[in-house]
Amino acid sequence: MRKAVLVPLLSLVMALAFSVPASAHFQLIYTEESALEKGGEVNFKLVFTHPFEAGHTMDMGTPLEFGVVHKEKKKDLRGKLTPIMFESLTNEGKAYEASYKLRGMGDYIFYVVPEPYYEGSEDIYIQQITKVILNVAGAPTDWDSEIGLPVEIVPLDKPYGLWAGNVFRGIVKANGKPVPYCEIEVEYLNHDIEGNRFSEKEKVEAPQDAFVTLTIKADKDGEFVFGIPRAGWWGFAALGAGGDLTYEGKELSQDAVIWVQAKEMK
Repeated sequence: MRKAVLVPLLSLVMALAFSVPASAHFQLIYTEESALEKGGEVNFKLVFTHPFEAGHTMDMGTPLEFGVVHKEKKKDLRGKLTPIMFESLTNEGKAYEASYKLRGMGDYIFYVVPEPYYEGSEDIYIQQITKVILNVAGAPTDWDSEIGLPVEIVPLDKPYGLWAGNVFRGIVKANGKPVPYCEIEVEYLNHDIEGNRFSEKEKVEAPQDAFVTLTIKADKDGEFVFGIPRAGWWGFAALGAGGDLTYEGKELSQDAVIWVQAKEMK
């Protein structure tokens, strides 16, 4: 978890801690498929939410960066962003959508650097710098590349070529250097996204809150490994990977996020 915030109303905080489910914030760059047979128009939803429970969706500010890297060439896509309202099971929040035409084979690394979000319950700002990697026609090009983000998870396994039951490995980095022993939260996208909303039907039921947000840690070299138990989209958020930072006089948790997709072997 992020650094604890001391408040005078300790009894109130403890009461809330026992009443609120242990779900985590996750920045999404959602699209339906990561491994594509051919190129063409792809639609994305950029949503800051709680994916396992399709829970509270936070208002996103205007992204500071949104772009794609393909064959080592970076392209700014901020002009393609359109504001939307995204509906969770509990509320609506400000989000974005974008479309982009994939031209040619290879890997496409899409990334967003969102405006820091103020989380009042913790009195901190959160900035989740997020990547998702798509592939066209099975030709690998950029999937394991660092793309120069302040913090990022560099995959050690193709994030679009995973069977359920495979492992996913990555390295947490900040300014190009590994982040040792970083805490990583993992969540499953447990509800389908239909248009600009989560579907009500959940795919799995967590037996207890500890199964909503899973927690693992990187080793001394910033590397981590996670066994993927089920097909679908999985998010990995390396908390505070950016180190001790502040924004507008408050603590800034600068997290590195990556989304990977696993398929069922039939």
